[in-house]
Amino acid sequence: MIERTDISFASGDKNELCRGWLYLPDDRRGRVPAVVMAHGFAAVKELRLDAYAEKFAGAGFAVLVFDYRHFGSSDGEPRQLIDIGRQLEDWRSALSFIRLHSEVDHNRIALWGTSFAGGHVVEIAASDPKIRCVISQVPHLDGFASAAVAGGAQAARLAMEAARDAASGLIGLDPHYVKVAGSPGELAAMTSENVATTWPKMVPQGFSFDNRVAARIFLHLPLYSPERLAEKMIMPWLIQIATRDMTTPVAPAERAAERAPLATLTRYEADHFDVYLPPLFDKVVAEQVAFLKKHL
Repeated sequence: MIERTDISFASGDKNELCRGWLYLPDDRRGRVPAVVMAHGFAAVKELRLDAYAEKFAGAGFAVLVFDYRHFGSSDGEPRQLIDIGRQLEDWRSALSFIRLHSEVDHNRIALWGTSFAGGHVVEIAASDPKIRCVISQVPHLDGFASAAVAGGAQAARLAMEAARDAASGLIGLDPHYVKVAGSPGELAAMTSENVATTWPKMVPQGFSFDNRVAARIFLHLPLYSPERLAEKMIMPWLIQIATRDMTTPVAPAERAAERAPLATLTRYEADHFDVYLPPLFDKVVAEQVAFLKKHL
């Protein structure tokens, strides 16, 4: 049996609430190690993070899953705004929350991030040596490389939308949005065939996913490169890449794995979103559970 409860914790100067789920294994004896998890670019916890959390809790770990401010069930206005600094602040607030939980061993905490969050966990762990181990699944580690995947024409279109949105923000207008996921040729943050065919399968039946993101993020995305911190990742670090990834390129992850002292790099013959769904999901998450059991 696995116990899941709704939780919230304050983040930021305004004490806005991040909301999420806390999983606790039923057969725990004393304090248990914990995994802190959040999703990737503009995604929310309902998009398959429960599937991972159930596996981790079933293996005996507490699991904290949360939505960033401005997304999902969490506070924050305007909606659908990616602010990298705020998201990193939410990660630190999540860590403070879980470390103070009476059921959790605060000395045995792991970070799990996928895609965009696969880079966030590097930013957090590189400055927090108390983190026991880290998992980065199909991670964003180099901003210019990720931006280049879209191609020059698409990148230029997104830059124009970003400038429009940034101008709106400066004069207090509502954000200007673009799609998060779209088909090839559409104006969207992610437009590969893999996105078009696989992303819809990640959205639970009956769940209304807000497929928008404030476009200003595309001014900042090329400058966000957590790969630069690889040498500071002194804890065990599992990096899982999809060799046909058309969303987060694999070369930055391969370079990071070479430079990080305790990195393990695993390759899967797949595209970016294949890792979230069976049959590949089962293999990917089994490796993650084994890694957590070994190092946490």
